[in-house]
Amino acid sequence: MSPGDEHDSFGGVGGSGQTRTRLPEGNSGDVYGAGCRPVRSSRSLVTVVGVVVLLIGAIALANRGGGDPADPSAPRSGTPGKAAPTAATGVPPVTTRNGPIPTGYAHDEQGAQSAATNYAVALDSEEMVKADSRHRIVDTIYTPEAAKRLKPHQDAAYTADLLKLMGLDADGNAPQGSIYVSRTIPIGTKVESFDGNTARVSVWCTGLTGMSGADSTDPVRTTWKTRTFDLVWTNGDWKVTGDTEKKGPAPVPGDVAVSGTEDISRAVTEFGGFTYAR
Repeated sequence: MSPGDEHDSFGGVGGSGQTRTRLPEGNSGDVYGAGCRPVRSSRSLVTVVGVVVLLIGAIALANRGGGDPADPSAPRSGTPGKAAPTAATGVPPVTTRNGPIPTGYAHDEQGAQSAATNYAVALDSEEMVKADSRHRIVDTIYTPEAAKRLKPHQDAAYTADLLKLMGLDADGNAPQGSIYVSRTIPIGTKVESFDGNTARVSVWCTGLTGMSGADSTDPVRTTWKTRTFDLVWTNGDWKVTGDTEKKGPAPVPGDVAVSGTEDISRAVTEFGGFTYAR
């Protein structure tokens, strides 16, 4: 006898623990009969639908965090140095693009965070190993003074010897049949300071770097870093005056099996990047 057969000898349905099984319509084996099924009136159905609609509306309103998201004066950021909410505000992140780099950010804390996040992505992209595209990225992201100061140091760092160690030729190109991978995926941002026209924003990132190919001696691996940007509002946008980088924080690696070269190459080719916004 199974546990389900042990019923209270004095109880009926509801007090005995007995399980009621509803058989298909018209089945004469339904010992409880069709008359036991509750009848739902159309008025009850309308009431239930109305309650659900009101509940959904209340949740949506609460998630907006107060204020009109399109109103620049509405509060849309947290206290500097403290964790900010991750829910999207609905404020358009940018108004224009300079090539692949979003530009035209809002003149507030949220705009500074969005700028720092997208700048971190651009500065760790594959385009940084090529002089022409690197100069274009730096000129877009930094103030003219900072870009003029930074470019000679970068050019001196990206030597032919360094590129060779990375598996690239002197022009920054990967060997035939291989793909050079360098991507950053922002995890979150933190406003270190903000006073209206200047800001310091840290971006915690993970990333991918390495060479995907059958003959690669530098397989694609994950990285963890935090980049901190000093930003200034100039000529209608946020620009970088200086930045620093440190490793971590890095979590414990997961137990996902390592993928083969073909899978990594296909994923890098097929999956594009994003425009990030606070």
